[in-house]
Amino acid sequence: MFKDIDIKFVDKEITPFGGLSLFLKMVERCGFEEVLRECGLPEQGSNRGYKPWQLIMGLFAGVWCGASKFGHLDLVRYDRVLSKMIGWNIGAGHRAYQRYLNKFTQATNQAVFGRLYHWFFSQLVFDNYTLDFDSTVMVREGEQEGAAKGYNPKRPGRNSHHPILAFVSDIRMIANYWLRPGNTSASTNYLAFLEDTLENLQGKTVGLVRMDSGFFAKEILDYLESRELQYIVACKFTWPIKRELVRGRVWTEIDDGIEMAETTYQAQSWECPRRIVMVRQEVEKRPKAAGKQVKQLCLFEDQSEYGKYRYSCFVTNLDLPMKVVYDTYRGRADSENRIKELKADFAVDSFVTHNFWASEACGSFIVLAYNFFSLFRHALVNSPKKSFLKTIRYEFIATPAYFSKSKDKHILYLARSLKTRSAFQGIWNSLDHFSLPYRV
Repeated sequence: MFKDIDIKFVDKEITPFGGLSLFLKMVERCGFEEVLRECGLPEQGSNRGYKPWQLIMGLFAGVWCGASKFGHLDLVRYDRVLSKMIGWNIGAGHRAYQRYLNKFTQATNQAVFGRLYHWFFSQLVFDNYTLDFDSTVMVREGEQEGAAKGYNPKRPGRNSHHPILAFVSDIRMIANYWLRPGNTSASTNYLAFLEDTLENLQGKTVGLVRMDSGFFAKEILDYLESRELQYIVACKFTWPIKRELVRGRVWTEIDDGIEMAETTYQAQSWECPRRIVMVRQEVEKRPKAAGKQVKQLCLFEDQSEYGKYRYSCFVTNLDLPMKVVYDTYRGRADSENRIKELKADFAVDSFVTHNFWASEACGSFIVLAYNFFSLFRHALVNSPKKSFLKTIRYEFIATPAYFSKSKDKHILYLARSLKTRSAFQGIWNSLDHFSLPYRV
């Protein structure tokens, strides 16, 4: 076939990402540029420097188009059509992003992203929501600030960062993001992080807080109760907790291979007892069951009975049936999907600089890019499936396009098949009527 084909080059400016116009139009309809101008972003030292909001939108565009490190952001610079859509005459090189992010400090991050998160969630109408907390490990290959050896199950001994995130489960968005050194535990700085997250969501009622066993600590439970917050927290398998699992317990079967029990338990450091819900699942009947096997915990001489099960345990102040507590906590697993999206589709763990606070600022901007993408899914993609960015990129963003001018109006010509034009045009027309606040 190719023996009859030759190649030639043309000077016409064409982009393979014409569908990004949908995202950029939505962001414009949200008034995000005006918010960025007023949120206290660091100023450029030279009049020749790129405007901060242009760099941020360039970062958003690069990530939405598939950039997975700073060097990939040059795709925005060399794509003249994409640059025009963002508002650039000449696009910025990837080092311009790094130089600008180095202007961020701890105080700047706290002030800027506090305002941006608060603005974003104040424009979304929802209430009585579930707030999930989780942490993750980001492996580092170099000697970046804050990179240290810590909990790293996949690559033990490697330097890493250990960020903590807050998720609004009901709307699949991220309410907060703090970068932390790799040698911190899951609960390090949690109370300050929780207060900061609640400030971001000011004016809305927290219906439930869910956390994994990394947050099972007296200080955290006491704080949640002092704020009158309802919670479900997975228990750490300490020796006293293990004893509670087998102390002549009467187990109630709720499904084939799964049994539950409950008790009140008071650790030595606790001022009062708390409710504990216990779950055990028979490994033979439920081979993919979550939890830990007692035989792996080395507590009993006779493992024949307890080795058949995987155990889970939760502390809660909810006054609900055991099964409802368990089923409610299982929804927390969706936060793992948000982390997978951030890493796989948004490359949040790949955008890192030597400066710790610059890396945190970049990660926070990527989280905001994720939230805008999630808003796009909620408001404009008429599908019960919540597709990942990679799918949206193939369905909408990857659209060849070029600019032309008719009288005084610019026209973006898009190469779409006849079958897909109506869906694209429908979203474009819907954006004419889209505005904030938006009821999720």
